[in-house]
Amino acid sequence: MTSHAENTKRIAKNTLMLYIRMLFGMLVSLYTSRVVLNTLGVEDYGIYNVVGGFVVMFSIISNSLSASVSRFLTFELGKGDKKRLKEIFSTSLWIHAVLAGVIFILAESIGVWFLNTQMTIPEERLYAANWVFQASVVSFMFGLFSTPYNASIVSHERMNAFAYIGILDTVLRLLVVLFIAYTPWKFDRLIVYAFLLVVISVFLQSIYWRYCRKHFEECKLELRFSKVCWKEMSAFAGWNFIGCTAGLLKDQGVNILLNLFIGPIVNAARGIANSVNVAVNAFAGNFMAALNPQIIKSYAAGDKEYMFLLVERGSRFSFYILLILALPILFEAEFILNLWLKQYPDHTANFVRLVLVLSLCDVISNTLINLQLATGKIRNYQIVVGGMLLMNFPLSYLCLQIGFPPESTYMVAIFISICCLLLRLLFLRRMAGLSVRRYLRNVCVNVLLVSFFAVLMPIIVSSFLANDGWSHFLLICFICIICALFSAYFIGCTKNERQFLKRKIIAVRHRFVLK
Repeated sequence: MTSHAENTKRIAKNTLMLYIRMLFGMLVSLYTSRVVLNTLGVEDYGIYNVVGGFVVMFSIISNSLSASVSRFLTFELGKGDKKRLKEIFSTSLWIHAVLAGVIFILAESIGVWFLNTQMTIPEERLYAANWVFQASVVSFMFGLFSTPYNASIVSHERMNAFAYIGILDTVLRLLVVLFIAYTPWKFDRLIVYAFLLVVISVFLQSIYWRYCRKHFEECKLELRFSKVCWKEMSAFAGWNFIGCTAGLLKDQGVNILLNLFIGPIVNAARGIANSVNVAVNAFAGNFMAALNPQIIKSYAAGDKEYMFLLVERGSRFSFYILLILALPILFEAEFILNLWLKQYPDHTANFVRLVLVLSLCDVISNTLINLQLATGKIRNYQIVVGGMLLMNFPLSYLCLQIGFPPESTYMVAIFISICCLLLRLLFLRRMAGLSVRRYLRNVCVNVLLVSFFAVLMPIIVSSFLANDGWSHFLLICFICIICALFSAYFIGCTKNERQFLKRKIIAVRHRFVLK
């Protein structure tokens, strides 16, 4: 069995590779988001956001299968069964190919009808919206067929491939944005933007296919369909379907509700808020992407104590990372949006704050979700937790129907996220032997204390300091980051974790001094 020290080293290496990709992508994304908003305009930006999101609604089935494929591939890698690994990959590949055809039929029938008859889109932009829809369908189908390949890269923990291909993706998207923004030619920029992104998507997926076929022996297209594998994966995916449906309705479903009740302008505000959220969450997400395969492999190997340690540390440290980055934005959302976009739709600042609070609630549950998937026993879990998540959609509809502001949809999501965290703990106590009391003490109480002491000083300073632009912004950001760092280090970390961090900081400092 691979030692825990080697696993920790692999997690650190994979996290570093993903951070290199993320930092580059975030810097470019901050620039391109502003250019796209200014080039397309608020209305077209909102149309692109809601129409592309509507296509994602058809991924309910595929998302449940994707989680199933990733779990089974990682589990078999942990057990070292290469024959079964090949069976799982080949079976999943054929399933996704058939599923792509089914979703194409649904999108071209139900999807086209709903887009043209039910959604709130200005009549003069309906033609462009249909082209965006078709481009999104093509991109989605190629991405669907690539799911087993991408799951293989994650399962093998080859995060360097994601880093390099991700950087290429960012560069190509930047070139597309510069083209539509500064080209002298006259054309419908929304349509051209959507289709150029499709070309990039197809090109990058072909790179993933080639990489997997070259480096992983199971990633070969074979006429092999295992009924046993299909039965196991379909049962897992069938129950996971509830959770995937709930997740999509929480995001894209509520986005469509906002379009129906208010219009595309609020979709643009939500799209901007989600862009900020994605950039900030990438830090915690990259850490989790490197950690999650180790949780599943530890479960497969029967090393439960190490698995529980990874779950607790993953929850805490992903929360710390997100808090350090989110805190300055929570205090200075308006200044950052003005600096970044100059002009932005109403509700954007409130959306940014609320979506970051929601992410802080959700990030605690990420390792718990992965542990639940590792057990393979998800029927009762998905019925209860997935059922709770499904309440996002009807409760958001009720709030909008009554006349509450669009911010109420995020308040609903935050409340339900906290409820789901408690339900997950109860299920994992019985299914995986997780100690609820230990988790509440080591994670939940821990992050609450860290959050309290992190926000205390920024609140005091901002209440007494006049808001006079750059000096106020820089001072508040500095205080937020310092308070969050100190709070996470001295209150959030154990003695052993602080010693580990000290050794790493000293090692990095010596490396730079020697250079």
